[in-house]
Amino acid sequence: MPSPTKSENKNWIFWLVLFGFFALMVYILRSVLLPFVAGIVIGYLLDPLASKFERLKIGRTAATFLVLFLVAVILIPAIIALVGMIDEQLSQFINSVPGYMTSLSKKIEPAILALQERIPSFSREKISEYLQGNMSNGLKLLGGVLRKLITSGYALFNILSLLLITPVVAFYMLRDWDNFIKKVDSLLPKLYKREIEAQAKAIDKIISSFIRGQLSVCVLLGTFYAVGLTFVGLDLGMLVGFIAGVISFIPYVGSIVGFISAMAIAFAQFDSWIPIAQVAGVFFVGQFLEGNFLTPKLVGDSVGLHPVWVMFALLAGGVLLGFLGLMIAVPMAAIIGVLVRFAISKYKKSSLYRD
Repeated sequence: MPSPTKSENKNWIFWLVLFGFFALMVYILRSVLLPFVAGIVIGYLLDPLASKFERLKIGRTAATFLVLFLVAVILIPAIIALVGMIDEQLSQFINSVPGYMTSLSKKIEPAILALQERIPSFSREKISEYLQGNMSNGLKLLGGVLRKLITSGYALFNILSLLLITPVVAFYMLRDWDNFIKKVDSLLPKLYKREIEAQAKAIDKIISSFIRGQLSVCVLLGTFYAVGLTFVGLDLGMLVGFIAGVISFIPYVGSIVGFISAMAIAFAQFDSWIPIAQVAGVFFVGQFLEGNFLTPKLVGDSVGLHPVWVMFALLAGGVLLGFLGLMIAVPMAAIIGVLVRFAISKYKKSSLYRD
């Protein structure tokens, strides 16, 4: 294979500089980009539905209004109902905390007595004081964090911008998505246009399969956990199940966090082992359904995103850009994965590999 020409080297330098400038601007503007990125993601996710309405001879603007209206009609009542149920469960949970502490003390008392027999200097009173002191400090810390979040003008500004700007950006992105793609396509270098389009289609396939599929898995899994835990009578079952489902987009983290939280509440709440086993059974059944039915059917095994790579991307994105980084972590992981595979295929065809 012939060596790259000076013109090709200059092209590579240009694209690397452009990418570096883009990454720098994203990092600098990370505090204001969240509603815009959220709007773009919503437009991308809803574009296939708007295209289906277009094929029914509905104009793109009317299709955009119709899609967003349907989403609002479904989501707003669901969110209101969910918030109401969670608020009710939180009130019940707060009222039940003293009873939980008494129940926990009775359950761990045999273990403390057994430990005291082996270690005479082990004092049950000191352990109780230690636990109560740490619990008090933990509640004070949690209260301070919540108060800071509520009273922070910056946090309030972010929430308002997310609620007000995101729908507007989503509307324009959804309405003009096809035109946007055509304009980007017209700017591609003619010499490499076919290769770029092929890689873009591979990236789109991975992102759409993973994000839309994983979103469906999270919703279904969260619904199953919430209904199952509420059905067995677990306090905060709705909240714990919903959170476990939502964070299931991080491989293994959602199920582990949900299981530990649910089992801790169940151990404090129930005096019998049967409901505790039922709580554990909800998570075991949920994991069975996710691993054998939901993920294979809705996400598929061909998206090319290994769970470890997804976890690393989410962790790196969260550390670098906060919540914005979590939103763009999976798309960036998909892009990097496709480009790395493309680079490896080029490398295997080069003289550097063959010779």
